[in-house]
Amino acid sequence: MSTELITRLREMTGAGIMDCRNALKESDNDIDKACQWLREKGIASAVKRAGKSAKQGLVQSYIHGNGTLGVLLEVNCETDFVVKTRDFQSLVKEVAMQVAAASPNYVSREQVPAGIIEAEKEIYKAQLKEEGKPEKVHDKIIEGKIEKFYSQVCLYDQIYIKDASGKETIKDLVVNAIAKTGENIVIKRFARFKLGEE
Repeated sequence: MSTELITRLREMTGAGIMDCRNALKESDNDIDKACQWLREKGIASAVKRAGKSAKQGLVQSYIHGNGTLGVLLEVNCETDFVVKTRDFQSLVKEVAMQVAAASPNYVSREQVPAGIIEAEKEIYKAQLKEEGKPEKVHDKIIEGKIEKFYSQVCLYDQIYIKDASGKETIKDLVVNAIAKTGENIVIKRFARFKLGEE
């Protein structure tokens, strides 16, 4: 196992040397599998932290371009020590830019009103009837369409705009930050302002 490979994995994930060494060992030096292994490990630690109270944090502003688009965002963590870390501050900035670029309506799918989901389902049902799709496959297709809807309107479910693979979501980004900082991190709320928008 080369030091170069460990260094590369560290730069990609921010994980510690021993964690990188173990991940590469577990994945036969396949860097993509090692990243996945570390992510799964991070998810395990994130689940442990999820119950912890997150009352500290930052309110971040982001103004895009020539001042025609702005975002205010609140992200919480457990301690003011983590607030001052580069990892946390970087996460908050990235999430603010995501809100500016991808224009989500909600932080998480739990915030989407049931009435909106029902209305979407009715639209999809009408479309499927129009397309002549058999009724027995409607539920499965509608379920897939609702998942896609969540990935458009919910910040946590959106694909991270800077992820070249097109797979990493904002939730993954937060989970990785939890693994790095060792604290629960929660995106609390945001407001997006675009000049001239009602």
